[in-house]
Amino acid sequence: QAQLVESGGGLVQAGGSLTLSCVASGIHFRTCSMGWFRQTPGNQREMVALVTPAGRITNYGDSVEGRFTISRDNFKDTTTLQMDSLKPEDTAVYYCRATGACNLWGQGTQVTVSS
Repeated sequence: QAQLVESGGGLVQAGGSLTLSCVASGIHFRTCSMGWFRQTPGNQREMVALVTPAGRITNYGDSVEGRFTISRDNFKDTTTLQMDSLKPEDTAVYYCRATGACNLWGQGTQVTVSS
């Protein structure tokens, strides 16, 4: 069964760091572009970061550029989002996504940044 399982969310103070992980199973992970998206109540999901299948190209949302780093390990079928200098406005449910033909979402993990 194809699935993405996120972990690493939680509560952190502004200025702190968190690392989110996403483990894939049941998909050809190394053929998938992977991404992290986030959503707050009443709003659409927002792209946070994307990484191409080989990990050579990354893309970030304007609001997180320079603070977040996406990476992947194609031997462990894992995508990681390192989040530094967190701000209260980063509070959201964060979702892992396998894009394109892989087309799969994780269940989400809550990140809360207190001021």
